[in-house]
Order: sequence, then structure tokens, then C-alpha cells
Amino acid sequence: MKFKVDENLPQELVSDLAEASHDAETVVKEGMAGVADRELLEAARHEGRILLTLDKGIANVRMFPPAAFPGIVLFRPNSMGRGEVLRFVRRHLQEVLQLELKGRLVVVTSGGIRFR
Repeated sequence: MKFKVDENLPQELVSDLAEASHDAETVVKEGMAGVADRELLEAARHEGRILLTLDKGIANVRMFPPAAFPGIVLFRPNSMGRGEVLRFVRRHLQEVLQLELKGRLVVVTSGGIRFR
């Protein structure tokens, strides 16, 4: 699978995804840090990449209907400290990678995974 890692997630996730044989790019490396949500999602769609993010605004299904995109994964850890976010995402990443993500918004919380 191909992923775009948002600027609000630890960049180490690119290595984690590569180790799992996935193609991942970062918003920062692509010079897209700070762009509007719509622009970011359009870039992900154009590149055929699933967006990994912490940005709750991207979960607005009326504004960004999941079926229009390759997939969106929203991680919602209890704590936003960098180390805690990295541990949270790594704890759930393998389960997320087993899911059908195309055209879906997947919300990952400490209570489980839900689809919108």
C-alpha cells in the first residue's frame, strides 16, 4: 500500500511502513507542511496514497467524503505527546494494515477501531 504521513505524526512511521513493505512519503518531505486539508487530501488522492493523520478536521465526512479518497486513517491517542503518539500508532499499525482502507475513514482510538 502507499501512504502519506501527515506532518503531525512522528516521521519514524515512514521507516515502520517501509519495513512492512509499504511505500510511504511524508508531508514534510514533499514540502506540503501547513497546506489546507483539502489540498493535502487532493494530493493524496492524486498520488493514490492513504493519508495517516491526527487531524480531526479531516474526519468531516460531509466536507471530505471517504469514498472519494484512497483512504484516511485518523489516529486519536489519549495523549498528544510525541512519544505517546508514536507508541499509540505503533501499537495499532499492524491491525490497521490488515484492514481494507480504500474509500474509508478509519478512526483509531484506545477503545478500538471504527469506520465512517
